[in-house]
Amino acid sequence: MNVQDYAVHTQGLTKVYKDFWGRDKVRALDNLDLSINRGEVFGLLGPNGSGKSTTIKLLLGLIFPSGGSAEVLGQAAGSTVINERIGFLPEESYLYKFLNGEEILRFYGRLFRIPRKELNRRVPELLDIVGLDDKARKRKLREYSKGMARRIGLAQALINNPDLILLDEPTTGLDPIGTREMKDLIISLKQQGKTVLLCSHLLADVQDVCDRIIILFRGQTVQKPAPVSDLLQVRDIAQIQTRGLNPQQIEDIKAHLVHMGVNDANVTHPTTTLEDLFLRVVRENSPKQ
Repeated sequence: MNVQDYAVHTQGLTKVYKDFWGRDKVRALDNLDLSINRGEVFGLLGPNGSGKSTTIKLLLGLIFPSGGSAEVLGQAAGSTVINERIGFLPEESYLYKFLNGEEILRFYGRLFRIPRKELNRRVPELLDIVGLDDKARKRKLREYSKGMARRIGLAQALINNPDLILLDEPTTGLDPIGTREMKDLIISLKQQGKTVLLCSHLLADVQDVCDRIIILFRGQTVQKPAPVSDLLQVRDIAQIQTRGLNPQQIEDIKAHLVHMGVNDANVTHPTTTLEDLFLRVVRENSPKQ
């Protein structure tokens, strides 16, 4: 595929933070190769400090790479024209606390130069979509609970009707009902043809909505991009009884598991869930004590 066909495409993307003297201090992201198809929900997984947020900041042009390249919607990451087509929900939304729900959306809508008539239609529509009732939308943001702040933050991320939505821990602070509604909304965005990049360490959420995933650990890729369905099918393959099989047949099974994304596959310890896969690859790449 051509680079123009991808929503996100990176090659060797690297970010090294330096100390006061200009010496390398932290390699936050190391040689990331990533291609996200238009119209898919892609999961960027990893524990805290794995490079997820750094990747998002690089894609938005908030920080500059130390090496490699990144293209978003066919142009260099950070382009003003491209950023107008992106929606971003950070892990912590910093909103003006003295405004209410309706006012904050109108404020951001004006920053995008959305016509007043369009805003009059879009603001109440988005408030309904994220589940904020009439009372909540008139309340000052300083009075919002964490779950309500998450909802209004998502509405803000969608105000410009973006083609690409970056969601950093979108279900943080939401109760089970809110979490389910968030996941349903992500699926709805995909059905509208939008691309969603979802960063999370809540694996059940990712498993429910993502088409493909990648796992980062300490800035490096420890699980290459692969369809979630393929990774979870390993369970059925790995549970094949090996008794009575000859050594070549067992090796064939292991080779198939590796092809499905499980390195050094062991048929006696099958991967059964995305959580199992995540924990295994992280442990395999952790320093030995």
